[in-house]
Amino acid sequence: MFNSKSIWKAISTGFGTMCIFVGIVMAAGSANDCDGHCMEYANTLPEMLMIAGIGLMLMISGVFFILVGQSK
Repeated sequence: MFNSKSIWKAISTGFGTMCIFVGIVMAAGSANDCDGHCMEYANTLPEMLMIAGIGLMLMISGVFFILVGQSK
């Protein structure tokens, strides 16, 4: 049926896909923008850069996990 190696490859690929998705959502929502209607709740520039950086690192690590999952 399934061997242990193929299960871990599937888990690695699924985890990588999830990391890329969460990273894109974090990078896209990093500014916490609401079209100027709630500026008192908006993120400061360092907060925005930190959230965008974490999202970028999640995307990079997601690519790594997908590459590991697709290797032979």
